[in-house]
Amino acid sequence: MPYDFDRIIDRRRTYSIKWEGPAYVPAIIGPNTRWNHETIPMMVADMDFACPPALIAAMRRVADHGIYGYTSIAVEPRYLQAIADWYQRRYDTELRKRWIAYADGSITAIRCALETFTNPGDGVIIMPPVYGHFWDLIQDDARRRVVASRLINDKGYYRVDWEDFEKKCAAPGNRVFILCSPANPVGRVWTAEELARMGEICRKYRLLLIADEIHSDIVRQGMVHIPILKALDDPSNSILISGINKSFNLAGLRCSQVIIPDAQLRGVFTKAYGRREPTPFALAALIAAYDEGEDWLDALNAYLDRNIDFTLEFLRGQLPQVKVWRPEGTYMLWLDFNPLGLSDEEVHRKIYWDANVWLQDGLVHDPDGGRGFQRICVALPRKMLEEALVRIAGAFRRI
Repeated sequence: MPYDFDRIIDRRRTYSIKWEGPAYVPAIIGPNTRWNHETIPMMVADMDFACPPALIAAMRRVADHGIYGYTSIAVEPRYLQAIADWYQRRYDTELRKRWIAYADGSITAIRCALETFTNPGDGVIIMPPVYGHFWDLIQDDARRRVVASRLINDKGYYRVDWEDFEKKCAAPGNRVFILCSPANPVGRVWTAEELARMGEICRKYRLLLIADEIHSDIVRQGMVHIPILKALDDPSNSILISGINKSFNLAGLRCSQVIIPDAQLRGVFTKAYGRREPTPFALAALIAAYDEGEDWLDALNAYLDRNIDFTLEFLRGQLPQVKVWRPEGTYMLWLDFNPLGLSDEEVHRKIYWDANVWLQDGLVHDPDGGRGFQRICVALPRKMLEEALVRIAGAFRRI
């Protein structure tokens, strides 16, 4: 069935964080920014495509019923079964339904895990460049200590610094490793060998391994995402967090899942997290997405592949100094503007002010090493993507 990812949908006046502009500027954009009806926002991991038809139909049936009272996954057996079936079908990974718990977001689930299994001041290891919210979550929300084990930048391809990672895991007071898989913003899809080695090191030093796999369904053709629970011989110290949010563009429904094989770990977490249930819309959406949305997801990934290749070709032709590696997963690209020899402030102003396009400053995802980088979300119709890139190239040609 064909799907129209080229259709441009006006998202203004729909409560969209991405498209409502000024209300969200202080949090993610900063100064030297303008916003008007011509601004193209590409800073949030939020797609500008309509959801799958089957999913929309499922939520319309809920809306048409007219009553939206208390709901529970306990009264709908297809909820947990749909998740288990998805992992079996998509990843050849067997999940027991009792391992799965509903979560109203990956960040709230990670925060709960940190507050439950660590104490204030304990070290939490992350691998920058990494999703910017992890820094705030660890330091400000959970009052824990960020321990950075930096990835090695090998001409745009990021690798684990194994010696540094093990050293950080062995250090007293470090209790948790948060893995971003696939890696946002650098686009790595970790191999089975890499995941197994991470797991072995965490078990050796008794660290809790939390895998944020919210982008797991968004990978390039030929790439295979491996769930952390499949990669490890013994996942008893591991928590996997995923959901339909990114895959099917449903972040506003707050529908994620936490998967914990170890009974004791799961019991402690679920007691701390409390009894939370999805809305009737989220419940219906998840079942429809996993049971009927696979063709749409495959078509989406193919469209994203083409958008990424178009972006890379455009930059090679129009801004060859900007370095970028083709990501293995996610719909983000990590652009390196440093070869232009401009300050971070100059790069920001040319994109956010002169071109009137919003990306996301690299310092958000790497406060120590992100200067000169920008993260761009290419999950939007091609015509909008091309317009944004033409504007950016024009701004830098006027140096």
